[in-house]
Amino acid sequence: MAAEPRAMPGPLSGLSVKLITIIVAVILTAGIVIYLPLVANYRDSWLADRLRVGIVAARVLDAVPDVMALPQTLTDRLLNSAGAKAIVYRRGGQSQLLTVEGVEMPKEVVVADMRATDPATRIVGALDTLLAGNGRTLRIVGDSDGTADGVVEVLMSETPLRLGMLAYSRNIALLSLIIAAVTAIALYVFVSRTFIAPIRRITANMVAYRQAPENANLIIQPESRNDEIGIAERELAAMQTDLFSMLRQRRHLADLGLAVAKINHDLRNTLTSAQLLSDQVATLDDPKVQRLAPRLVTTLDKAIGFAQSVLDYGRQSATPPKPGPVDLHLLVDESAIEAGLMGHPEIRFINEVPDDLVINADADQLGRVFVNLLKNARQAFEANTGSTPAPAITTTYSETADELTLTISDNGPGLPPRAKENLFVAFQGSARAGGTGLGLAIARELIEAHGGKLVFVDQPKGARFDVILPIATRLH
Repeated sequence: MAAEPRAMPGPLSGLSVKLITIIVAVILTAGIVIYLPLVANYRDSWLADRLRVGIVAARVLDAVPDVMALPQTLTDRLLNSAGAKAIVYRRGGQSQLLTVEGVEMPKEVVVADMRATDPATRIVGALDTLLAGNGRTLRIVGDSDGTADGVVEVLMSETPLRLGMLAYSRNIALLSLIIAAVTAIALYVFVSRTFIAPIRRITANMVAYRQAPENANLIIQPESRNDEIGIAERELAAMQTDLFSMLRQRRHLADLGLAVAKINHDLRNTLTSAQLLSDQVATLDDPKVQRLAPRLVTTLDKAIGFAQSVLDYGRQSATPPKPGPVDLHLLVDESAIEAGLMGHPEIRFINEVPDDLVINADADQLGRVFVNLLKNARQAFEANTGSTPAPAITTTYSETADELTLTISDNGPGLPPRAKENLFVAFQGSARAGGTGLGLAIARELIEAHGGKLVFVDQPKGARFDVILPIATRLH
């Protein structure tokens, strides 16, 4: 019993949600990657601005003679402009200190060396400032004139820098979210109309068509698109059309087959009654009756056999093979016995299949195939008595890296050209008069169910059939 169809996802679920999530995640990931250098640049610019005040102080100290000291008011103005607690100027092994009056120097400070310009150091420093918390003292170190002759150090609180970086980070995050939202919405609208909506349409059509494949109104109407979705819609429409036609034909054939089976069953009963009457007629002593009775009996036997074959074919089940260990040599011998070859007074049977060959197959189904092929060969000889000297039927075995082959061949009259054209077609592939052509059709289905092939090999004399199975069926 077919499973119940799943409900279609809503417009904001399924592929839609996955698409929006992926777009937002990609944009935010890109924003984080871009954010780290940006916040590092912000920190560097902020520190460089404060360091410039220290450099100005260093130049002022260079202009003032060593015997003089800067007025406290000028010192305070320099320090306040930078927001610094102290400025240290080192040159030629000497240090000069500018500090706010009454301010105690901190014992632990965090160094920000502006001379280190590699990206990794700058990013690590920015993250350290963001995550450390407020209250730390920062020592900004840099060259006074772009060379190593003079060094300027600015001591100040790190809190203003951290607060500025947090505000900057919030702005970046807000901008990234806005960009992500706008981009996601724009892409979602575009992709939804271009891809998701057609896919949902195809999916909904497949779900609906599965429930009623005989409803022609449910066959999808493809759009005039030349891309992959357009091709998928056209192929789906073609497949649904073929399936609709096949199901309708199958229903008609099923109805016709049921009617034929009933007619055939009644015909078989009628023919059986006629056969019983012909058997009674055959016992009469009238010479004319004795001359015509065998022909009548033979004709009735053929008609009954045909009716029985049609009934048997109609009752054929689709039972899959039940593989098991099979002695192939022994199975061929048993099939030859059932086909009436063992001990035949005129036809010699040769079994050249190795004695120790065991395969994994359904013995019953494979035996039916062998019996049919061997019986066909026997009947061909019997229908052409005396036309072939030393008639013989031979089974041989061979194998390659991919497959194993059992060959059944004979040196008889072979198959007529008309039989070769429709050899495996039911009701058309019979090689003898009065045959139904069902035996080879059934045999091919049984071999194909084993994953193999039944092949007729045309040759100048006689008939040859190859039963080809995958090499994996061989056990030892």
